[in-house]
Parts: sequence; structure tokens; C-alpha cells
Amino acid sequence: MTAVTGPGESRLLVPTLLFIALLTAAVGAMGAPLITSVATTFHVSLASAQWTLTITLLSGAVTAPLLGRLGAGPHRRGTILGTLGIVVAGSALTVIPLSFGWLLVGRACQGVGLGGVALIMGVARDHLPEDRSPGVVAFVSVASTIGIGVGYPLAGLLVEIGGIRAAYALGLFVTALALPLAAVSIPAAPAGRSARLDVPAALLLAAGLAALLLAVSETGLWSRHLGMAVTLVAAAVALLVTWALHECRAPAPLVNVRLLRHRAVAGANLVMLIGGVGMYLLLTLITRYAQTPPTAGYGFGLTTFVAGLALVPFSALGFVAGQVTPGLRARFGAPALLAASALIVLVAFACFAVARGNLAVLLVEMGVLGFGVGSFSAAMPAVILAVTPKSETSSAMSFNQVVRSVGFSLGSALGGLVLAAGTSAGRVFPADGSYATAAWIGAAAMAVSATASLTLTGRGTGLGTAPAHEPESGPAPAAATPPAGNSGRSVQ
Repeated sequence: MTAVTGPGESRLLVPTLLFIALLTAAVGAMGAPLITSVATTFHVSLASAQWTLTITLLSGAVTAPLLGRLGAGPHRRGTILGTLGIVVAGSALTVIPLSFGWLLVGRACQGVGLGGVALIMGVARDHLPEDRSPGVVAFVSVASTIGIGVGYPLAGLLVEIGGIRAAYALGLFVTALALPLAAVSIPAAPAGRSARLDVPAALLLAAGLAALLLAVSETGLWSRHLGMAVTLVAAAVALLVTWALHECRAPAPLVNVRLLRHRAVAGANLVMLIGGVGMYLLLTLITRYAQTPPTAGYGFGLTTFVAGLALVPFSALGFVAGQVTPGLRARFGAPALLAASALIVLVAFACFAVARGNLAVLLVEMGVLGFGVGSFSAAMPAVILAVTPKSETSSAMSFNQVVRSVGFSLGSALGGLVLAAGTSAGRVFPADGSYATAAWIGAAAMAVSATASLTLTGRGTGLGTAPAHEPESGPAPAAATPPAGNSGRSVQ
């Protein structure tokens, strides 16, 4: 039986869920604008400082499936509180004046919060009325993505005012605030849930993801140590294939890979991977272009803080998209909305490829990107959850979060490789034309994503317009009728 909170609890629950999703994304993204400051403060190379971002993404991707499986059982509330506790402890390590190694440990702990977003989606789906939970799940997905643009300008401002520790103190403050809010508002999981943690599967998946994300994040490996990069990718493929085969035979899999047999789920994750590459690629291109000094022949030489403000249109339009998406999804279906969102991002790519010499135009392009990313993020859960039992919400969405992290990392790496290839010997900055090249590559990726959204998730079926229902315990009535707008299908 679905557990629904009382009116008072519901009013507090939804803001708490959105706040947690927003702050985990914002805290995770704080590494990007602080890389240069970390390098100068700790006297390390920029490549080493880059690990303050890499290790956060890696930690989030590796822990997401573990948290998702724990979230499918009776201890979801404890898992959420424990996750936030780890994030608070990690935030404290980033503020205390310790060595660079401890800073990386703190950032890794903060990354665990990125893996917990799927759990709060499960809470929303279980404890909110059925006419409200899809919209909240969609907005949680939007907040967990658009929150990237919230952390960037705040971190840039604080590092200019009070240094690197002041910027990280913001993360400590917001995470310390979220923990008591979660403690008083997150309800226990519905009765009857169970979850067993498959330790061998967890180790295989963690090792495979670590090798894959290390290979795609460290772009220098491909130019200086090609053999090592290829070895890492080969090891990652071998480990992930072994993990998938193990999951197919496991009685209690870490991730229910059987769900991937459904065209909607498999297609949605493929779309997320390709779309994630494109979306993060354009975000990287625009911010890097804006910070390039005019002496390079292009760019605007924006400071870290002002460049962060350029992300305000990204976040603002992303949240607007999150508000209007539920109505559009009900009318046109989630697959069509995914395709349209991908095409919006494609338009942003095309505009950046042909017109980027004016800062106002750049801000408009950032806003278009934000709207496309916001609507894409809002539509994605509906496609997956329409054919996913409620008990598997956290597990299914945690896998999608992993796919998103891999896509974002690939997008960041692709941008770095294309711009590096466009940098002539003896020059610091790439040629202006290399940005156009990268933009057209991203546009092609979004075209593939749009096509896959329609062909793999079932064009015209209306799939994703409403969440699937989990059968009650015991035999279902023979005359049970699926609710309107729902196919009634679920993958067990």
C-alpha cells in the first residue's frame, strides 16, 4: 500500500526534497570554479587541482547504485540521513585548514550526495499523492542538474571575498542545514520492503566505473600515455560486462538490469548518455570561451565570479522549464518531450557555433541551453518510472544518475580534447574555430539523442505520461483496470 504523508508533513517534505537535490548539485559543482584557486592555495598543478572535481563525480557515480539498492529496502530514511551526514563531514574537511589530500577526501565525501538523488525520488513517489508525485520527481531531477549553475557563481564570489576556505564554507553551511530538515521530514519506507546488498556486484561496478571515469576525465592520458588510457578503457569494459552478467544471474541484483530489457528504460538511458555528453559539452564550451582573455583574439576575459553569473540564465530558464514540463508531458508524452528538449539544446549548439562574439548573445545561448536541459531532466524520470515498480524507483533512477555522470564526464573530456587539438604549438589558447568544431560535434550528438528519444522509447505511445503502479501484496483482482493515461505495464 502506498504511504502518503499527512498535510503538514507533505508541506515540509517537498521543499526538503528539492533543497537536498539542489544543494547536492551545487556543492558538487563547486569544484569547477575553484580549480585555479586550489592550485595556487595548495601549491599543486592544475592537473592535480582538477581532481577536486573529478573525485566528486567519481564518488557520486560509484556510490549511486549502492545507495539506490539500499533505498529500495526498509532503511531508506537511515540511508538518506547517513548520506547527508557523510556530505556534512566531507564539507567540514574542505573548510578545516588541512593538506590537499584531506581536501580530496572531503570532496569525495561531498560527491556521495550526488548518488543520493535517486533516493529522494523514491521518497516522493512513495509518500506523495499520485497526482502530485510525478511533478515533484521531475522537479527533483531538474534541481539536481540545474543546481550546477547555482553553485558556480556563489563559489566564485566567495573565493574572491574570503579565499578558497570561505567558498567551501558555503557547502558546509547548506549541508548542515539540510541534515536536520531531512531528519524531521523524511518518512520511513513503506512496510514490506526488503533489500539485500550484493557486495561482489558492488565491487565490480565500482571498479568498472572508476576505471571508465578516470579514463574519460583525465584527458592528458590520451595525449601522453595512450597505452594506459586504452588499458583503463579495456579494463572498464571487461569489469562492467562481468558485472552485467553477474546481475542477470543474481537473485537480489544491485541494479535490476532486467528493467533494461524494456525498450523505454534502455532507450532512456541511451538518450541520457548521449544527451549528457552534449549538454555538459556546451556548458563547458561557453564558460571557457567567456573566460578567455581578448588577447587570444576572442573571448571576454570574465573573472570567475562574473563567469559564474553567466550561468544565471542557465539555472533560471532551467527552473522555468521544470515548471512548464509536466503540462507538456501530459499532453505530448515524455518521449516526444525528450526529443524536443534535445532539439532545443541542438539549437543552442548551432547558435554558439555561428554567433559567439557578443556577450549578450552568449547569455541568450546559455538560457536556451538551460531551458533545454531543464525540460530534458524533467521528462527523463517519467519515461523510466512509467514501467518501473515503485519499489525499484531508487535503483532504476540511481542507474540513470550513473549514466548521466558518465555522459557529463565524456562531454567534458570531449570538449577538452577538441580544444586541445585546436591549440597550436607555443600557444596557450585554442583557435576560435575549434569552438565551432566542438559545437557542431555536440549538435550531432543532440540530433542522435532526439532521434533515439522517438525511436527507442516508443513514439506516439504516450509512454511516460504517468507512473506505473506497483501491485499490492497478494493476488491482484482479476478486473483491475489501469488508471487513465497509463499503459499498466511494469517490469518485474
